[in-house]
Parts: sequence; structure tokens; C-alpha cells
Amino acid sequence: MSERQFAAIVLAAGIGTRMKSRLPKVMHPIAGRPMIGHLLATVATLAPARVVVVVGPDMAAVSEAAAPAETVVQDAPLGTGHAVLAAREALADFDGDVVVLFGADPLIGAATIDAALAARSTTPAPAVVVIGMRPDDPGAYARLIIDDGGLDRIVEARDASDDELAIPLCNAGTVVADRARLFDWLGRVGNDNAKNEYYLTEIVSLARADGEPCGYFEAPAKELIGIDTREDLASAEALVQQNLRARAMAGGVTLIDPASVHLSFDTVFGQDVVVEPNVVFGPGVRVGSDVRIGAFSHLGSAQLGDGVTVGPFARLRQGAEIAAQARIGNFVEVKNATIEAGAKVMHLSYIGDARLGAGANVGAGTITCNYDGVKKSHTDIGAGAFIGSNSALVAPVTIGDGAVVGAGSVITRDVPGDALALTRAPQETREDWAKRFHETRARADGKKRKD
Repeated sequence: MSERQFAAIVLAAGIGTRMKSRLPKVMHPIAGRPMIGHLLATVATLAPARVVVVVGPDMAAVSEAAAPAETVVQDAPLGTGHAVLAAREALADFDGDVVVLFGADPLIGAATIDAALAARSTTPAPAVVVIGMRPDDPGAYARLIIDDGGLDRIVEARDASDDELAIPLCNAGTVVADRARLFDWLGRVGNDNAKNEYYLTEIVSLARADGEPCGYFEAPAKELIGIDTREDLASAEALVQQNLRARAMAGGVTLIDPASVHLSFDTVFGQDVVVEPNVVFGPGVRVGSDVRIGAFSHLGSAQLGDGVTVGPFARLRQGAEIAAQARIGNFVEVKNATIEAGAKVMHLSYIGDARLGAGANVGAGTITCNYDGVKKSHTDIGAGAFIGSNSALVAPVTIGDGAVVGAGSVITRDVPGDALALTRAPQETREDWAKRFHETRARADGKKRKD
């Protein structure tokens, strides 16, 4: 890691016009986290002295996502150079190098940023270091013009000649320069170009005009993908998912069909976990060891202890805490509930705002009626209790340890431990009623056909 103190400026004011979205571009999620969150987490591993995020007007959501980093506002979209200038006052008291990053480039690695910073320490030290790449389709990327091994200038694609457009080495956007000189050059940048914008890249030409050498560091294109469209977003998601799956399998997780499993940036697994096809992990999921998660299950903000089985077709929502050896079966939904050790909810049930005690068993079709249209209330089911199939537990209600609730009951009052509670209506049986009913129907049908 570079030992030189540095500050980071992250440009995040883009509105994402090509994404056709009301959401600011950098707020679009990848693996369950806004793309700017990925970038800022990477920057944090390098221990910057300062981080300043440049946002556009009315982007409170971006400022909130960037916290605790300081945010400043670029009042008008007048180009990347103008955006960096918005951070000048915030860094007025900083002495050292500044790395300029783009919030819509979330896949850049810490090693790449660190290498660009370290390149400023080479001899002779370049005044400006730019990260370059060789994408499969250079397209609209600016081209790096190299002269005698150094960087001569950067030409935007809109302003490039045919010969310059044929150059495969492209600008990835990231720039490193001394803070004082960076803002001095930016103050001299003009907007005489195809877009009438103030380009950050112009500082290279200005530095060279001042007799200063400039350099570049070439990095893998796959980590320098700029996200401007939904297609770009999907490509970035695919790369991140591939890395997350590889990390999970290397850590002792069996993914039966890796390509069908969707992980979040913070999914944590123990060892000897088996994940069947088509499982989705939302943010905040922690999975213990020796767990099996059945196909087509969806988990979000759930905690699973050792030896748990889930699914198939289960949904564990926010606040679901499943203790060791518990079993959550097919078409079961758990939300804001604790399922204690060895408890079972095996079929077609909803357990919300509840506690299910150790060893308790909930029959098929059972629901905790936790919401009355105004507020949510808690259901407490004791250890070893048995809830018969097709029961409704109307919260707030407590079922004591070892109690039994008969199938088909609607429970509205507390049930003491070891008691039986049921609300089943008396069964009435009428001999030969069905036979007479069918005979009557048959005669009626025959009369209609004659008519």
C-alpha cells in the first residue's frame, strides 16, 4: 500500500439519463448495495485522509449513502473538471495527493487505486497519473496519447481524429495529482470542445505545457467498467456475482447450480453449507455451518444457525432468526421472528412477529395473525408446543410450553402450558344426505334437457 497521504474525490452527480431512471445513477444497486457504496468501501481499505463526494442538486439520498464522507454540490452539470472544482473548498486545508474517482465505476480494485497513487512516487515523478485500460469496444472512451513512454494528452472521443480513435488505450477516468496543482490546472481549463464542458482530462495538456511529465497506469478493463446504462449495470452485476460465488465456494459452500444463485455483497456462510438452485440472498444474511437451503428460497436480513434446513420455496424476511437444527419447510414465510433450536415449521405457514420455542412444531397452514390494520402484535409459542394444522393465532397471544392447539382452531386468548386449546365447531353428520342431494340434482338436470 502506498505510504503517501492522499484524499479522494468521488464524482457522483450524474443523473443517469441513459438509464431512464428517477434514481440517481450511483444509487442503482449491485449485489444489494448502491454502486457508490461499493466504491467507497474499496477506498476505505486504503485509509484515505479525506473523502469528498460530489453530488448534484436534490441528491440527499446519495449524501446519505455516502456518509460519513463529506459531500459537496455541483450546481450545474458542466463537465468532470467543473465537478472536481466543486470540492476545492472542502480540501483547501489538505496537503497531499488527490485521487479523483467516479461513483459509476464501482468495480475498481483497491490494488489499482493504490498502484496509481504509487506511480506518483516514481522517478521522475509524473505530475499527473491517469489510469488507462484496453476495453473490447473503445467506443466513446477518451483515448490516451502516449509520447516516449509518457502520457502526452487525452483526447475525448467526440473530439478525436480517425487515427486517434484507432488507439486501443483508453482513459478509465481515475486521475491522481497534487491537490494544489490539480485545482490550479482546473482553474485554467476551458470548454472549447464538442460538448462545451470543462473536462478533467485537460489537466494533462496543461501540465505538459508547464513542462511537467505525466504518466499512466494500465489496469484490467473488467474492473474499470463505467455504468451508464441498464445493460452496463447487468454486466457489472454478473461480474460481482461471479466473484461472490467463487468466494463462497472457496470458503466451503456447495452451490449446486452456481449461476442460478444470487448473493449479496455481505452474505456470510459457515462451512459445509449446501445451496440448491435458484436461491436469492438479500443483504444482511448470515448462515451457519451444515445448513441446507432448498431451491427457490428467498432470504433477506435473516440469521441461520448451524444445522438449519430451509425450503424449498421458503421466504425468510427481515428479522428472521433461525436457531440451530430448526427446520423451515416449503412455502413457509418467517418475518421478524425467532425460531428456537430444533423447532419446526414445515408447510404452508406464516410466522411473523413471533417467538417459536425450542422443539415446538407448527402444523401446515398455520398463521400468526400479527396485524390488525393499525399495529403489529407479538405471538409467543412456548418450547415443545404443538400447533395443529390450519390454525390462526390472533396476536397478542401466548401459547405456553408443551401446550397443544387443535387443528383448525382460531386462538384469541392465552393458552396455559401443557393445556389443550381448540375452537372447533361440533361436527354434524346427516345419513344419506349426499345420496338424496345427487338424486335430486340428476332429476333436475333431466327435466332441463327435456324442456
